[in-house]
Amino acid sequence: MPEFSLKSNDKLNTCHPLLQELFREVVKDDDCTIIEGHRAKARQNQMFSERKSKVQWPDGKHNTMPSLAVDVGPYFSGKGVPWHELGQFYFFAGKVIGKARELGIKLRWGGDWDRDGDTMDQRFNDLVHFELLSTEKET
Repeated sequence: MPEFSLKSNDKLNTCHPLLQELFREVVKDDDCTIIEGHRAKARQNQMFSERKSKVQWPDGKHNTMPSLAVDVGPYFSGKGVPWHELGQFYFFAGKVIGKARELGIKLRWGGDWDRDGDTMDQRFNDLVHFELLSTEKET
């Protein structure tokens, strides 16, 4: 069974407890790595200036403590994160979204911002980005 590295755990620990719960469940079946949880001011503004984020500090979901967003990618032994295999990110996101629904966690993914199921209508893709829409579980 896959498990997070110490580095991934440290990053995940900066995130909201619901994100921690979700990804601790996801990693049991699908190996993944936590790329980023909480972002400090300098890092958020760097991501904005590099056009990897649409918002500056303090307007990002990553900027709260605990973070309401996390960047997570699928991970393959011997290959790492398959950055050039975009299909792997879509496949992984489907698994994450399914697990979130199962757990009653309202989530938005950066490959379907409007949550309409159409991944082709995005103007900005952030395929590793997952954010909470609510800090309460659905019942």
